[in-house]
Amino acid sequence: MPNLLENKVVLVVGATSGVGAGVARAASAAGAHVAVAGRTRDKGKAVVAQLTGPGVFVQGDVSDAEEARRLVTDTIAEFGRIDCLVNAAGLTTRGTLLDTTPELFDAHVATNLRGPFFTMQAAVEDMRDRGEPGTIVNIISIAEHGGQPYLAPYVASKAGLAGLTRNAAFAHRWDRIRINGLDIGWTETDGEAAVQRDAHGAGDDWVEKADASVPMGKLGQVDEIAEFVVFLLSDRSGVVTGSVIDWDQSVPGAHD
Repeated sequence: MPNLLENKVVLVVGATSGVGAGVARAASAAGAHVAVAGRTRDKGKAVVAQLTGPGVFVQGDVSDAEEARRLVTDTIAEFGRIDCLVNAAGLTTRGTLLDTTPELFDAHVATNLRGPFFTMQAAVEDMRDRGEPGTIVNIISIAEHGGQPYLAPYVASKAGLAGLTRNAAFAHRWDRIRINGLDIGWTETDGEAAVQRDAHGAGDDWVEKADASVPMGKLGQVDEIAEFVVFLLSDRSGVVTGSVIDWDQSVPGAHD
């Protein structure tokens, strides 16, 4: 997808691994100047080294509201502005309604909802102050429709992010700031591999078993998601805003 984001400044939060790292690479390949944001400097620098265009690592923990805003202001300090924001950081620690502690619930809300709220706040402030359009994509989850019982705090936070995405898109449509979300489903990442081993006792063949259990014969792939995010960030996605798109091979509400 060459030139879709030519000379755009893109901040990807949660870009040190998984989907976020894939989005950072895809945005760079599309011509963007990319700020790779995350908590771990070594991982962030490694992703920056994979970019094909200008890039920088900005360090911070999105679960802290002030640090979330600072990821944006550091990007602006480096590149002079922010044109596009992707919120890809996510906490997936398991918990049911009955065994989730207040601390676990708060951790999910802090990373999956409060952090994106304040990165969006800071990004929209810069876009509106400059009088320029911008785009934001929030990586949400197909689980926001209900999810499994062991994802109770995760579902609560991601459902909140879906609502926030629509609210912010409506609030800033006349600022020409387009805000959309992607409800991604089961995706093959290193993080998912760790979750499958640690939370579900999966073996080394978990990907093969997972691929065989889904209609398309494969889990979601990072590069495919990343290219779709780049499209949503770009002008080629037209006027679309306030859309939370189900990017999965399940169909919420349908059943045999």
